[in-house]
Amino acid sequence: MTRSEIGKLGEDFVCAYLQKHGYTIIDRNYRIKGGEIDIIAADGIYLAFVEVKTRKPDSLVSGYDAINNRKKGLIIKTAADYCCKHPHTLQPRFDTAQVIFDGQRIRSIDYIKNAFDTTGYKFIF
Repeated sequence: MTRSEIGKLGEDFVCAYLQKHGYTIIDRNYRIKGGEIDIIAADGIYLAFVEVKTRKPDSLVSGYDAINNRKKGLIIKTAADYCCKHPHTLQPRFDTAQVIFDGQRIRSIDYIKNAFDTTGYKFIF
């Protein structure tokens, strides 16, 4: 399996997880120059911009550690673009999901709501 196939598998699993928990998937792999959001989902109150990281059980860097300040800034910039092009009344929120895949099956998912915010970045929603 290629890295992109593993990443897509992780995103598919997180989409199923979100739907099971009452979310509606609005968009996937929303891209602008320099940024991408893996999943955009609504839960009635929030518009969740979800970054998914799929890792092997023995990875040296966790999925959460891979989302550094630069990556957060790109996600926020992309979310601001999405909100400008797709106006809505939902409160934006930035979530992260770490999926552990052992090469055969998904072992676990760890989902963090409101994992980071726009503090320190020049974007206002």
